[in-house]
Amino acid sequence: MADQLLYLEDLSPGQHFTTTTRTVTESEVIRFATDFDPQPFHLDEEAARATIFGGLAASGWHTAAVTMRLMVDSGPRLAGGILGVAGEISWTSPVRPGDTLQVHSEVVEVTPSRSRPERGMAVIRNETRNQRGDVVQTFVARVIVPRRPSSQKHA
Repeated sequence: MADQLLYLEDLSPGQHFTTTTRTVTESEVIRFATDFDPQPFHLDEEAARATIFGGLAASGWHTAAVTMRLMVDSGPRLAGGILGVAGEISWTSPVRPGDTLQVHSEVVEVTPSRSRPERGMAVIRNETRNQRGDVVQTFVARVIVPRRPSSQKHA
C-alpha cells in the first residue's frame, strides 16, 4: 500500500504511517536560520548557550520544513498530494544538530464532504520524533483528500 495512492475511502481512524528518517546537520540549521529565522540561538553555538536552549537549536520552522519533506517523500501517498487547509503546531523539544528525525502519523478523523462529493477531509496527527523517540513537534493537520473516482472503485 506504500506505493499506491490513497483516497478518502482508504483512510480510517487509527491508521498509522511512519516515514523514513533524516538527520539534521549544523550547517543546515545555520543556513535555514540565516535565510528564514535569524535569531542567535539558531545561528551561533556560543550565543545559543546563554539562551533557554543552552545550545544551538534548529528553528521550529526548520523542523516543520523537514517534517513536510519527510511526509512528501515517504509518508502516506494521498491522492492529490498533501493539501492542508488548517492545522495546529507545537514544538515540544528543541532539534539539535545531529538529531535524526522521523514522522509518525495517525489518522484521527475522516469525513466525506456533503457539498463536494468528489472529496472529503481527514484529520491527521503527526509527531516528529528524534532518534531517542522524543517528540520534537506535533502537527495536527486537516487535509483535503479526493474520493476514489467512480472509474477506479472496487467491485
